[in-house]
Amino acid sequence: MATVTLVDLTHLSCPEYDFCLEKRISTFCARTSNGSQERVFIIIDQHAEKAVGTDCFPRTAILEMFVGLSGNSPQVLCKSSLSASLYSFKQAIDKEDISDIKIFTSSHGRDLFRLYQELLFTSAFNFEYIIMFDDLSCPLDDLTVSSTDVQHEVTTFLQHLPAVKGDITILRSSIISDCFAHGFTTRTGGISYISTLSSLNLFCNPRRKDSRAAVAENLRRLGLQAGFRPHQFNLIKCNHASDVWVMGKPAPDSYDGLVTNQVGVVIAAPGADCMPLLFTDPVAKVIGVAHAGWRGTLMGIAMATVKAMVSEFGSRTADIVCVIGPSVGPCCFTLEQDSAREFHAIHPDCVRHKDSPSPYVDIRLTTRILLERGGIKPEHIQDIRLPNKTDSMLCTSCQPELFFSHVRDGINFGTQIGFVWIKESHDMNKSDH
Repeated sequence: MATVTLVDLTHLSCPEYDFCLEKRISTFCARTSNGSQERVFIIIDQHAEKAVGTDCFPRTAILEMFVGLSGNSPQVLCKSSLSASLYSFKQAIDKEDISDIKIFTSSHGRDLFRLYQELLFTSAFNFEYIIMFDDLSCPLDDLTVSSTDVQHEVTTFLQHLPAVKGDITILRSSIISDCFAHGFTTRTGGISYISTLSSLNLFCNPRRKDSRAAVAENLRRLGLQAGFRPHQFNLIKCNHASDVWVMGKPAPDSYDGLVTNQVGVVIAAPGADCMPLLFTDPVAKVIGVAHAGWRGTLMGIAMATVKAMVSEFGSRTADIVCVIGPSVGPCCFTLEQDSAREFHAIHPDCVRHKDSPSPYVDIRLTTRILLERGGIKPEHIQDIRLPNKTDSMLCTSCQPELFFSHVRDGINFGTQIGFVWIKESHDMNKSDH
């Protein structure tokens, strides 16, 4: 597997910058002149050109000192901040699908880079820190590192990035009361740039390559559009089962349903072929969300969420509204025969080509049937549609321009969500005018 090398030459505040820089380069070259073909990146401060751009040490000398290395000429990263440089570095290695990184630095530099690593990378990347510059007697090596300052720098940098694909689009239902705010996201309007995660990915999986900070920025932008702040946001911790958390009680380690009657608290369910389900009761002022994949559907997560609303907050099934969010359609979703038979047992219309090795399964229709059998009125169940296209069913796998899809994209898929909250009374008054 390919590995890249990153050489830390960030040293701007050093009173002996030219001297320290030259020592670092010569030390690195002396210790790595073994014919390695690894690609090399050099990271320097933005204003290093001024610091080294003198007659005694012109900027071109930086690259000239690396001439003896094997492989391609090193790539210089010199951006407005360390956040910007490391973000460009990540873009470059993501383009080549490289995950193994060696960083040549000092102990002080390692501590600093680890803070950026936590925010801008995930555990899908393997970092090896090689401490090479500790014995160069630099006066900066004893400086402390502020995690707060790094967090602020990264956040500010990401906030100024342009959206990768279009604007944020929120799909809304006509049957949810105005006393609730809600929506389903599509994939447009965020900053995530990896093809299968681009661009409004709203879940950070450590096994994938979209960083925690990037997903947080996507959520912030969604909140600005939808009308909530990130600290109000609560996303289901999925386990593809039927556990439901009643907010206010101790939270289980994982759950696929969530219900509350708390005003102003945003609850959300993820989906990328699985269904994000929104539940609202305008009479008792109760809301719920559920993540329903095929396993959770068979285990009854939809009705488990309804039952929690009834038992915990006094909702009546006749008052509850359910909107089924974007999911994979029966055009694209197949299961092995044993699993498909369980759907066929619920209703024959839930399975197509049932005698084939991999029958096609309709998880949305199954959910609707189970909800109706549980007492939800048919007119209170809606499949979300695109505006002005109410006659067309959504399929996450069929519509790559709009949705993320595990079925289509494999394990490195992005995530869209459905979200809902109970409006504050003053917000409801605004919506009346």
